[in-house]
Formats: sequence, C-alpha cells, structure tokens
Amino acid sequence: MKKFLIPLLIYSVAFTSCSNDDENDYIDITVDNPTDDIIIDTNLLNLPATPFNYANIELPNFFLDNDVENEDNTPNNNPITDHGATLGRVLFYDKSLSKNNTISCASCHIQSNGFSDPNQFSTGFEGGLTARNSMGLANARFYDNGRFFWDERAESLEDQTLMPVQDLVEMGLTLTELEDKLSQEDHYASLFINAFGDPTISSERVALALSQFIRSMVSYESKFDEGLAQVNNIENNFPNFTESENRGKALFMSNRTRCFECHNTNVFVGDAPRNIGLDATITDEGVGGGRFKVPSLRNIELTAPYMHDGRFANLGQVIEHYNSGVQNSPNLDNRLRQGNNVRRLNLTEAEKQSLVDFLLTLTDNNFITDEKYGDPFNQ
Repeated sequence: MKKFLIPLLIYSVAFTSCSNDDENDYIDITVDNPTDDIIIDTNLLNLPATPFNYANIELPNFFLDNDVENEDNTPNNNPITDHGATLGRVLFYDKSLSKNNTISCASCHIQSNGFSDPNQFSTGFEGGLTARNSMGLANARFYDNGRFFWDERAESLEDQTLMPVQDLVEMGLTLTELEDKLSQEDHYASLFINAFGDPTISSERVALALSQFIRSMVSYESKFDEGLAQVNNIENNFPNFTESENRGKALFMSNRTRCFECHNTNVFVGDAPRNIGLDATITDEGVGGGRFKVPSLRNIELTAPYMHDGRFANLGQVIEHYNSGVQNSPNLDNRLRQGNNVRRLNLTEAEKQSLVDFLLTLTDNNFITDEKYGDPFNQ
C-alpha cells in the first residue's frame, strides 16, 4: 500500500454561535497527545501533502467591487480553512453519503457543468427523480440572506448540506447512519483530526466541512473578469469583447431590459427570491407566490437546463421568455410589469443574440478544471 505523510494541523478551535439565536454553539476542541504526521492511503485518495489554498484565495479588487463582499454569507462560526475544505471536498465526492453507495453530492453538482446537473431533474440513489433542477454552486457564498434551495427552505448552507443526505429520493440516509458509515472509513479519522483537532465524526462537522468546501468555490477568471480588470468600469466597453458582446453587456445593464437589477453585483446574483412570470397559474409556490431564489449567472453557459424546473434548454429560450413570454400573476416582480400588464422588451434577433453572447463571457474555464475542486478519489 502506497502512503504519504500529511503534517497534522494542531490547534484549538473556538466556534461561536451565529446571529440566529437558535443555532448550535460549538465548544473548544483540543488534541490530546497529538502526533506529528498523519498517514493517508494514496491508493484511495489523491490529496496533496500540503493542502490546496481554500481559505486565502486572493480575489482581485475588480471582482470585489460593486458590494460583492457585502453579499458574503460565511458565518462567524464556520470560516473556511484549508483542512476543513479538504475534508469537505472528500465528503462532496464520497458516494458513502448515500444509502447504497451510488450517489455523492457531485453526482448532481458536476464541476464541468458549473457544479450543476445537465439533466432536468437529478437521479437519486434508487433511480427516483428530484422535484427540481439542481442549481449551480459557483459563488454560492455570495448571497446576502444566506438561504439555500430554490425555495430557500434552508436557512444556511450548513443546514442545506445535510438535507439531500436525508432526502428519501436523493441519498436516503439518517444522520446516525451517516455517522456510522463514515466512522468505518479509516481515512476519515485523519481528515477530521486535520480539520477539527480530533477524530470525532459527527453530522454537524460534516455540514461544517461541506459548507467550507462549497463556499470556497469562487469563480472570478472569466472573459468578463479579464475585460473588467482592463477598464475597471462595467459600463465602459471592454477591449477584449466583440462588438456583439459589448452590445449585450450594455443591454444587460440598461433600463430597457433591467437584467442587472435582479442579477446585480459582479457576481450577478439576486438579493431576494422573485416571481419572474413563468406561469400565469402557479403550480409550484417556491418561496411563496411562485417566487424562487435568483442564482448567480456566473458560468451560466454550463448550467443548462434553466429555471427551477429546467424548462428552458438553452439561453436563447431564457432570453425569449423575458422578451415575449412573461406571464402575469399577482406576485409578478415589479421589474417585469408595465402598469397592470407585463413588459415586452421587443428585442431584435441581433439584440437577443448579443445578450446571449454577453452571458457566454461569464464562463470561467479555470474554475471548471481546477484540481482543488475536482474528485480526489482514485478511480
């Protein structure tokens, strides 16, 4: 058996409660009689001897402009650490998190698809389908209210990460079963010691580590970012853009389309759930009244199909919805109204193509190929 040594991260961790009064407090954790090295079986896991940098990714100023930092939903009791995110990465790709060892988090959130699912609905551990499309995870940490799922039923990412594990369609485990299964895997003792100071495996720690890994998934190296770095003003033409891409950017930012009012900041994410007129008669209430979370448009080229139910196969259909397909309903977002009726954009074919061309500039090829976000298990 091939092995290598990973230096043990030894520290005392003090977790304090978040602003929500009902959140759990986490006590200090210390290591008794620590060793200097931890042995990992490299036949199973391909992990670097020194962990990847997850905690201190240096984000460029142009990315953080436009109030991006104010959108960060990282709680005080779960900052990203390199070892915590490393543990989260292993958990994210581990099919042991499902009842019959067939499904991992990564089964429905695929790196090459911007951590979304190319299928309209995702397949669970026994072949059943989820009720909604799997949302992309890029830049998940930049959403101010911190809620997750299309209907925002999870109050935080820490809450969200354990819900699919327990879902009877998706992964099918109880939290006790989860803890028992992970405790039988020798490599987790080392990973939990590195992340938390001792080998205790608990569902709470699983949630913390998964959340650290997901929050570390920051996409900021697209063609759009290259252009913004050159001119440092989103309203100016970007020298690396084509004429059509610059026209699409201008349309996206304009009062005519008002796209940027819902997909704002340089992360292009919403600030609240919205009803975007998908149906005149609401069949899926979402948050309520047909309102759904507004995801980031980063890597939108890769995350088809679109909307909570995956009804649109491509970006052209999405643009056409806003151009001519918005349906009136009582909770329709005001940005899509004109008086008592819905707004029609009356875009030309060239303008619609320009909007699509602009959205394609948000693709970050480095992000979707970065090893530190990829599968650590040797096949």
